[in-house]
Amino acid sequence: MPFSTWPEFGTWLLGAPLLVLVTILLALVARWLSHRAIRTVVDNAVRRAEDNRLSTSGRLLGVAAERRRQRALTMGSLLRSVATFVVATIAVLTVMSLVGLPLGPLLASAGVGGVALGFGAQSLVKDFLSGIFMIIEDQYGVGDVIDTGEAVGTVEEVTLRVTRLRDAAGVVWFIRNGEIIRIGNQSQGWAMATIDLQVAATEDPARVIPLVERVVAEFYADPESAAKLLEPPTVAGVESVAAGAMTIRVFAKCVPGQQWGVPRQIREKAKATFDAEGVRLPPVTFGAPPS
Repeated sequence: MPFSTWPEFGTWLLGAPLLVLVTILLALVARWLSHRAIRTVVDNAVRRAEDNRLSTSGRLLGVAAERRRQRALTMGSLLRSVATFVVATIAVLTVMSLVGLPLGPLLASAGVGGVALGFGAQSLVKDFLSGIFMIIEDQYGVGDVIDTGEAVGTVEEVTLRVTRLRDAAGVVWFIRNGEIIRIGNQSQGWAMATIDLQVAATEDPARVIPLVERVVAEFYADPESAAKLLEPPTVAGVESVAAGAMTIRVFAKCVPGQQWGVPRQIREKAKATFDAEGVRLPPVTFGAPPS
């Protein structure tokens, strides 16, 4: 490059390229600040929900506080996605203006192209609309255990386009919001655990049912176990008698997420009580030997 052209090159370098670089840096700073502000608001909301849950005597109110905490985390995830999109759009338009691209015709062409693209990207628009209504209606949130039809797992992140959840085997599923036809939320409000206890069909129900009632009463009397329940478990009675087994059914209204652990603990206590009281269990049946 001739020496005489250096001043012109320096002037150009300090013009549009420097402004583009400053715009990109400002966009990164704006994104960081917006995410920091959102994170602060979400952390404060989560902290208030935790304080309400710990200071509340009623278990149902504690569950509501936990729900508010989950919704705050979900809204934080959504707001971060929206903030990133808005900042990136403004930065791109500003850079295009700095490099001399006329925005008027470009925006007009983008409007026409957007209509055409809308017909071809209906699934994307459907995902966004589904994500917006899902957040507004509080169908599920971060930390909920949901059944989407395709996968069952714990929600780890919610965005406008996809929901990320992890199943019991540790597999991470990315599910488009527009493809979710129905949602089964196992963590909203409360959960009901159904426990079936089997004894030999020859046992007297008048003897076995009081033993089961004693088991659930002792289970609820334990403060650590009672914290997982919303009310004392109820013994419904004999559910069925078949194949040499009599089934006693128990219902336990649980705090969300405890409907899997509570039945195991009640079965363990029931087994110990049956052994101590000499209650016989159903006979073990084996398949027919191979011919």
